[in-house]
Amino acid sequence: MTGPVAAPLPGGRLHLQHGPIDLVIGADGAREAAFRAAAARFETVLEELVAELPVLRRAAGPEVTGPVARRMRAAVLPHAEAVFVTPMAAVAGAVADEVLAAICGAAEPGRAYVNNGGDIALRLAPDRRFSAAIRGLRGDGLGRVEIGAEDRVGGIATSGRGGRSLSLGIADSVTVLAANAAAADAAATLIANAVDLPGHPAIRRRPAREIDPESDLGARAVVTGLGPLAPGEVAEALARGQAEAAAMRARGLIRAAFLCLSGECVSVEALPVALRPAELRPQDFCRSS
Repeated sequence: MTGPVAAPLPGGRLHLQHGPIDLVIGADGAREAAFRAAAARFETVLEELVAELPVLRRAAGPEVTGPVARRMRAAVLPHAEAVFVTPMAAVAGAVADEVLAAICGAAEPGRAYVNNGGDIALRLAPDRRFSAAIRGLRGDGLGRVEIGAEDRVGGIATSGRGGRSLSLGIADSVTVLAANAAAADAAATLIANAVDLPGHPAIRRRPAREIDPESDLGARAVVTGLGPLAPGEVAEALARGQAEAAAMRARGLIRAAFLCLSGECVSVEALPVALRPAELRPQDFCRSS
């Protein structure tokens, strides 16, 4: 495996890539210092994670040592008594949080974000705002979040059966806003798992290890396909996920959630963040702006 690679991107952004980790970073103000700090911290992130993978792929609980691994564990522990979850449910968000922390420790940008494949760690000064689009399973625009510092959102994450990881549920997508990206990542994973119709004949499943022998889900059956559902069945599945999201919000674990399945969407939100597609223009559909 080659080492970390850094490259400038249009719009004054930085691209960092190493193995499966692919970051796009933006900073307003103190940009050079911010990017130097991000690149320096990124140098060892992947090797730190690889060193603890056997523990990180186990059910949450065992202590870990690396700073990213500790973020992962902290994000999933609040859920661990109720459901099976491993720290890997928060890996993308935790990496984004760690690199953002390095930026903010070395510089004071008015706005900074680290986008790890759509899971975003975010820091805003009081006068700055952040916009990000919500995309569906086929890349269609579903809405947009507009965040200010007063919303106390430090992380945005999306999960579902159209994402990079295997899912136990049938959600097309679940987008979560939380205090940090690791917390949003873990919550999005678990809410997406809860959007389900157990035993429904239209849902095709296989043991996770048959698809990926190294999956942290082991023999648990993950969704590999979904046939047509009746409107009432779509509503029932979404209601299961919505209840899970509402419970997380009541515990202070998330700020908002936006759940979509088969063209229907529901939200659980503590702030007005979701806009319908009719209110958007084509140029709005980007990961961040």
